[in-house]
Amino acid sequence: MKRQCTVSLCMIVKDEEATIERCLESARDAVDEIIIVDTGSTDRTKELCLPFADRVLDYEWQDSFAEARNYGLRYATGDWIIWLDADEVLESGSPLRLGDRLEGLREAIILVEVVNYYGTAPADGNFAYTLAHHRIFRNHSGFLFRHAIHEQLNVGEVMAEGTTLTMLPVRVHHYGYMDDAPGAQFKSERNIALLLQEKAKQDACLNPWLEYHLASEHYRKGRYATALQLLNEGIVGFIQSGMPPPSLVYKLKYATLLAMGEVRSMWPAIDKAIEIYPDYVDLHFYKGLVLFNLGQTKEALQAFEHSVQLGDACSMHLTMKGAGSFFAWFYAGQCYEKLGDRTNAAHAYEHALALNKDLKEARDRLDALDEERSGGAA
Repeated sequence: MKRQCTVSLCMIVKDEEATIERCLESARDAVDEIIIVDTGSTDRTKELCLPFADRVLDYEWQDSFAEARNYGLRYATGDWIIWLDADEVLESGSPLRLGDRLEGLREAIILVEVVNYYGTAPADGNFAYTLAHHRIFRNHSGFLFRHAIHEQLNVGEVMAEGTTLTMLPVRVHHYGYMDDAPGAQFKSERNIALLLQEKAKQDACLNPWLEYHLASEHYRKGRYATALQLLNEGIVGFIQSGMPPPSLVYKLKYATLLAMGEVRSMWPAIDKAIEIYPDYVDLHFYKGLVLFNLGQTKEALQAFEHSVQLGDACSMHLTMKGAGSFFAWFYAGQCYEKLGDRTNAAHAYEHALALNKDLKEARDRLDALDEERSGGAA
């Protein structure tokens, strides 16, 4: 009888009693082994892990998420490894066992879709960003985590450049960016401190991702000017290192400029980013917002219509849900209204509401148009 393919879940935790049970409950039937590395919990985290985990290991924190994760990898016995954080939930689908899904695959590393929720209520899934992420990889294949903060697998060291990766129909739901996420304020300040510590090292100039991650933390705290300065430094760093700035760097830059109300400085520069990433719906959506705010309504409508054509499905980029669907339809409706086309405006709002029934702005505009029609008929 052929041996079944096995999967180990590896996690690092600290003071996660508010979320750890939900995470482990979601994964327990999907994996064959659970390895927990605790980096110094003072709450009930370790106690709550015990009924689920095969090993709960104590680890002295060394100011490095990568080192803590690599410590756990040493104890994993599965053919494959999946890694999660305590504020995440695994949606494995059917069949439940990840090993059954991975059976027969020849790849060394697998992508899954990570859904990052924001705001206050993720129940309908409409306030989220999606991104394909390296979360499953073969054990004993040379994969390790790098970087003390915002750690990443050393994919470039193990895989040949240009290797096509498989996307498994599995989702990871991440709740750590929500407004009421436990310890969010502490985690942000801790992240900034660790990033600055890394940046102070002599070789930090070789890693322009540090500027991006610092910018992300400052953006979430509303420090937009600081975020923008860091993003510009990061873009220069990527270019000097001989690679185009990743798409999510441009996304954050233009999101920051929009938050600052600096729409004029975004046009026509955003077209250069779109030339590099023509399939990135968020950039086209942002272009539409810029043109709309500059009074170029017909051009803005074209950008929103193109966003709808691209859709939200491309998770190779960090994609805001709605940029290629209900948000784009809503702003298309706004354009039609400015152009005096009430009929198509109403249709656009109806499309938006069909995709997101809770989009209050679209409902309000549609109700206002209905009132106009009723008043005209009277």
